[in-house]
Amino acid sequence: MRLGVLDVGSNTVHLLVVDAHPGARPLPAHSHKAELRLAQLLDDSGAIGDDGVEKLIAVVQDALQAAEDKGVEDLLPFATSAVREATNADDVLARVEDETGVRLQVLTGAEEARLTFLAVRRWFGWSAGKLLVLDIGGGSLEIAFGIDEEPDAAVSLPLGAGRLTAGWLPGDPPAAEDVRSLRRHVRAQIARTVGEFHRFGTPDHVVATSKTFKQLARIAGAARSAEGLYIQRDLKRESLEAWVPRLAGMSTQQRAELPGVSEGRAGQLLAGALVAEGAMDLFGVESLEVCPWALREGVILRRLDHMGTA
Repeated sequence: MRLGVLDVGSNTVHLLVVDAHPGARPLPAHSHKAELRLAQLLDDSGAIGDDGVEKLIAVVQDALQAAEDKGVEDLLPFATSAVREATNADDVLARVEDETGVRLQVLTGAEEARLTFLAVRRWFGWSAGKLLVLDIGGGSLEIAFGIDEEPDAAVSLPLGAGRLTAGWLPGDPPAAEDVRSLRRHVRAQIARTVGEFHRFGTPDHVVATSKTFKQLARIAGAARSAEGLYIQRDLKRESLEAWVPRLAGMSTQQRAELPGVSEGRAGQLLAGALVAEGAMDLFGVESLEVCPWALREGVILRRLDHMGTA
């Protein structure tokens, strides 16, 4: 059947259409994206304002039309941290449902981490052993660890690249003291979780997902996305540590000119790099591999699993 996943994230609203059936690998058929940056549309009270809600409704309607055009039989709509943490989340969800008919399922941070972990496990298989999975989104950082399809530990921290950029790095390029303050904040947040994971032992394979890690790996020399899904793409901590001060000294426009960095994501790349560097350092990771599957694929795989047992 043809499935659609509608992901209302902190940066983008992304419709992914796949052809899938239980026991088979989902085959991408269509992708429809709109940059919304919900994480940056929150007002001083933490609510999504009327303008942001109207934009969200319009983008969801566009995605619904795209899903209909592509023959989607089953739509799986969900929202992540930007909606989850908005102080008016219930009102936003009600308005979206009233005006579009779409009832967004709001995932918890732990659910995000677990579903992303499932996608990574299925991509690499059992032979990858114990996995440590890192995922930097626009609003949060997810960390998961385990040897099965369900992780032994999974946490979500409010360390998304968009959120941190909006709250900590007002300058373009940012002031050196702002960068140092953010670095301290990021590492203090991550350090609180390290002990929870270390008690499960050392991972056999460390994996990262998300656009942030893909772009960091690309500027550090990894293969272009045009070279396909099956090219191994690694990010070494040594390379990342060399890039962080360079990114800190660049304007958004200068970052956008780097290989693989989109104009829409260039402004938050430094914050994402600080999170990635902090996580790799505190978890003792020298190198990690970037996985092409992430949360959306995890949602699809979970749905297929349920279909297979129905």
